[in-house]
Amino acid sequence: MVRVLSREQAEEFAERGFLVLPGVVPRQVVAAAARAIDELIEREPPGTGVRGPYNYFPEAAQGPELAALLTGSPAFGLAESLTGAGTLEVPWQVQVALNIPPNPHRPGMHHIDGFPPEPDGRPGTFTMLAGVLMSDQRGRDTGNLWVWPGTHLTHAKYFREHGPDAFVAAGGYPPIQLPEPEQVTGEAGDLLLAHYLLGHNIGGNTSPAVRRAVYYRIKRAGHDARWREFLTDPWLDYDAVRHALARWSLSQRGRALSRRRPGRWPGWGPPQRRSGPRRPPPRAAPLAPRR
Repeated sequence: MVRVLSREQAEEFAERGFLVLPGVVPRQVVAAAARAIDELIEREPPGTGVRGPYNYFPEAAQGPELAALLTGSPAFGLAESLTGAGTLEVPWQVQVALNIPPNPHRPGMHHIDGFPPEPDGRPGTFTMLAGVLMSDQRGRDTGNLWVWPGTHLTHAKYFREHGPDAFVAAGGYPPIQLPEPEQVTGEAGDLLLAHYLLGHNIGGNTSPAVRRAVYYRIKRAGHDARWREFLTDPWLDYDAVRHALARWSLSQRGRALSRRRPGRWPGWGPPQRRSGPRRPPPRAAPLAPRR
């Protein structure tokens, strides 16, 4: 069970915008949440003809077994290992996401959450999406979430160039160049951590089983007041990632410098001492006549 993120995982999150961590949530916590989902579906069943995505949005206080996937497991601590201890607020709402087969849908593009805006006009931005897989999704097209790696950085660049208000104009679909998408795979109890700005979408489900997942939209304390800055600076809410990137940059610089021979570059390294008497400098050879 993963309890602490490694430096390599922090660097992967910084580059790709998401992590899938296996076996984070204990089996008994997953089992209790699965029973709560069963009861939720029994009380409010989807229509008989419903296919594809179907969602429930209970309050966390009304579904303690669902909230425990995040707060009763190492999941919340792992999320804070990217932002800093004590920086994240426990979300008040939970999303139970079903993907009912047969659903041959294949998304043509990405989106980012938060549109339409909140009643006060602010886009519904947040810091991080956390998701716990509640059914096995080892293969492709089993209701998997699709993600476009690295688009958290591309989106931030887009908002720096066009301004944060371009979010509303784009309607959640900023016109950026997209890489090849990936389908998130894993097993029940695995944890997804994704940057808010990572482009994503729901995929199809051609398997015989309903895909289940539980998502949490997590904010850093004070996020709402600086959402404009966050859209242009992807690491504003992520102290730990920002510090890891700074250390990585320094280590890369140090490795580059260490490959240089001491004394070869002016001002680099201490002066090299010689043992024994100094030798006189060699006499310069006479210049050859010009031809």
